[in-house]
Amino acid sequence: MSRAALLVLADGRFPAGGHAHSGGAEAAVKGGLITGSDGLEAFCRGRLHTAGLVSAALAAAAALGVDPVALDAAADARTPSLALRVASRKLGRQLMRAARATWPSRELDVVAREFPKGAHQPVVLGVAARVAGLGADDAAYCSAYESVSGPASAVVRLLSLDPFDATGVLARLAPEVDRVVGAAVEAAGEVVVGGVDALPAASAPLLEIGAEAHAAWPVRLFAS
Repeated sequence: MSRAALLVLADGRFPAGGHAHSGGAEAAVKGGLITGSDGLEAFCRGRLHTAGLVSAALAAAAALGVDPVALDAAADARTPSLALRVASRKLGRQLMRAARATWPSRELDVVAREFPKGAHQPVVLGVAARVAGLGADDAAYCSAYESVSGPASAVVRLLSLDPFDATGVLARLAPEVDRVVGAAVEAAGEVVVGGVDALPAASAPLLEIGAEAHAAWPVRLFAS
């Protein structure tokens, strides 16, 4: 297992397309839910324990070798918003391109052929982690951290928030990221034994509603 590979996969400069997405933060800023660091922290905490948990469990299960087709269908079922499904597949397609260039493998090629328009991003993340020699916990950490770091980076741009304050939010959330990762890896282990119904299905209705509204905006800074 290569910790250096984990750093590459988790690096914000890895060309996986995440910089173009706000994780729902742009809609939350416009709706007045985020006006500063306190609002950002509350938003990220909610996202972490709902969509973040689901994504981390999907990534961990994929890293354990669970069928990507079954996981992708499970991701669809846990994402009611069409806008979020579209965004997740776009991110999955971009991540797949980056992963295949970085860690060429038959396993990635098979998933790419199965989903020419992109599998869901956490599924691709888990497969990429697997071929990079990483474990389920590594994949879950990448996914859980992305669920809060993406919105934090976006809000720095959207509100001209002090980057130190945004980083402070992420640091305060670190113990909760640990707990979410633990729950995600445990769920992934249950998936190996009992199937994808063991995956968490935590809902975030405001994220779903905000994503649908955001997709209809004629002008926006972020793709989602």
